[in-house]
Amino acid sequence: MSALSDDIAVSIIEDDLSLRAIYADWIERAEGFKLVSLYDDGQNAFEGIPADKPDVVLSDINLPGMNGVECVRGLKQQLPKVQFVMITVYEDSNRIFKALEAGATGYLLKQTPREQLLESLREVFEGGSPMSSGIARKVVQCFRKSPPITEENELSQLSKREEEVLGLLSQGYLCKEISEQLGISNHTVDTYRRRIYEKLHVHSRAQATARYNELKPASLKAPKD
Repeated sequence: MSALSDDIAVSIIEDDLSLRAIYADWIERAEGFKLVSLYDDGQNAFEGIPADKPDVVLSDINLPGMNGVECVRGLKQQLPKVQFVMITVYEDSNRIFKALEAGATGYLLKQTPREQLLESLREVFEGGSPMSSGIARKVVQCFRKSPPITEENELSQLSKREEEVLGLLSQGYLCKEISEQLGISNHTVDTYRRRIYEKLHVHSRAQATARYNELKPASLKAPKD
C-alpha cells in the first residue's frame, strides 16, 4: 500500500473520455481508495505511472498507440508489486491469456457495476485475481484438461509460516493483526497471502478460508492464540 496513506492508490488508463470520467468518479467517491492519476493512452501511462506510485492500475486493453497489454507488460517489469486489472469489452480467450501473461492479475468487462468493480480492486490488492464470471469460466475450461492437483500436493507446497498465516486469515484476522501476532511486517504478510492464494489455486480470502476448512481436518492445524 502507498507509504503515505491507508487508502488504495489507483491509476486509470482509459481512452474513452466518458468512461474515464465515470471510473474516476467511482474511485474518488469510494471509501478506502485514492485516485492518483488518469491517462488516455498507453504511452503516456507507461512513462508517467512509475512516478505516480499506484497500488492498483485499472487499464483498458484497446488503447491507441501502445495497447493495454503492451503497456501492462512494460509497467509490470518496472513495478512488480503493482497489481493490474484489465477492463474491456472483449471476452475472447486469446485476449484474456495475453493480458494475464503480460502481468495482469484481474480481468473485468466494462459493464461491471460500480460496487463489483470496487470490490474487485480491493480483492486484487489483497492478493486475489478477480474476473468477470464469463471470463472465469473460459479460464477454467482451458485448464480442465490438466491433471488435477491433489490436496496432498497443495498442502506440501505450503511452508510452516504460510500455514500459520492461512490459519489466521481463516479466523478473520486483518493483515495488521497477523503482522503483530507473528512479528512480521505488513508487506511480508501480503507476500505470504499471495503465495497461499497461488498455491491453493484460489483468488480471495473467502475461497482460501473455504479451502482451509476442507483441508484442516486431515492435515492443517489452526495456530493457537
